[in-house]
Amino acid sequence: MWSYKEIKEKMNENQFPVLVIGGGAAGMMAALFAARGGARVTLLEKNEKLGKKVYITGKGRCNVTNACESLDEFLSEVCRNPRFLYSALTQFMPSDMLSLLRDLGCETKIERGRRAFPVSDHASDVTKALEKGLIQVGVDIRLGAEVKRIATENQRAVGVELTNGKTLPASAVIVCTGGMSYPSTGSTGDGLKWARELNHPVSAILPSLVGLKTEEAWPAQLQGLTLKNICLTGYSCGKIIYSELGEMLFTHFGVSGPLAIELSAHLPETGKADVRLNLKPGLNREQLEQRLTKELSSAGKKQLSTVLQALLPMRFAALFPALCGLDGKTPCNQVTVGMRSALADALQALPLSIIGTRPLEEAIVTRGGVEVKGINPKTMESKLISGLYFAGETMDVDAHTGGYNLHIAWATGALAGKSAAQSREEK
Repeated sequence: MWSYKEIKEKMNENQFPVLVIGGGAAGMMAALFAARGGARVTLLEKNEKLGKKVYITGKGRCNVTNACESLDEFLSEVCRNPRFLYSALTQFMPSDMLSLLRDLGCETKIERGRRAFPVSDHASDVTKALEKGLIQVGVDIRLGAEVKRIATENQRAVGVELTNGKTLPASAVIVCTGGMSYPSTGSTGDGLKWARELNHPVSAILPSLVGLKTEEAWPAQLQGLTLKNICLTGYSCGKIIYSELGEMLFTHFGVSGPLAIELSAHLPETGKADVRLNLKPGLNREQLEQRLTKELSSAGKKQLSTVLQALLPMRFAALFPALCGLDGKTPCNQVTVGMRSALADALQALPLSIIGTRPLEEAIVTRGGVEVKGINPKTMESKLISGLYFAGETMDVDAHTGGYNLHIAWATGALAGKSAAQSREEK
């Protein structure tokens, strides 16, 4: 490896570029803002194109951000270390991202849940706009450039070594390599490995925003069925860890859909939890009892499972009596008060046991990463290695679905880039 001291004697340190590792959401933003701050910038991306993971976000439409009206509203959707993001979000709010894209020729629209998308519904237009911005400010984009390690001297980042053996000096290094979800996009945990090598604490890497496996086998019988307007409540050690109204999907492995996916972000590291499903959250117990009594009393000899179709989807109605310990073929005029009570219990608190999540490869985001206690929240610079910055999913910050995670990448990338450029000028 070259000697940083030797190169420094031949060349003014401020002429060294800011090296940004990773051309995803955080990396493109870091490069853009570092260059806007006056730095020479080289963006290193090991893939054949920029924004490979951006292309698949929002099912290919790219849920750019969430048009929250306030910072507190945004932070309430962040599952881990929300206070750490205060400075980054204060300096780059969702409205700033939408303005930036508009200036770069990418118009956006706001949909249900304040989710922002490009008007074209093409994620590629977001990447094209940002790439246009990078070219405008003179960022040196190098594709197929894979970093092997970060070089340091005297607790300072001085450059990187590429896998092809080449070395690049730097005035600062910004790590934007993502987490470990969707590894096919290049998120293979490189930044986490480098952080560990530099003695940065890294918290446990787990999948988040991912489907959940159930101990019970019956959800597989309802594979493909979506339940709407239900309430899912998750418990761990007897305490509520999540409770929301929304939609849930039954799958061959257990449950998925918005409610299950969000619950995954709140699970303990064991991945286990007890769940109760309220299938009729709009009715209190008395109202539900009255509804059941009305349906059953007017059904005569009709089978119980048939009459339950008035309350549940057909496939679920056929299975539901068995989940209550009842025979679905029972004539409704033979349903006792105790049987009716069992039905009401299950309709308001149907139990499920979560025994784990689907693999990290299927997760929308990575939970865990470089611990934020080792990062300055006002600059995104490492507290251990000067000139080393982190941004995006590499850090231990994650949020609910709805554009929040992508905006965290934009905002932390922007702050890291701006800080790296400013730090270079102050030396």
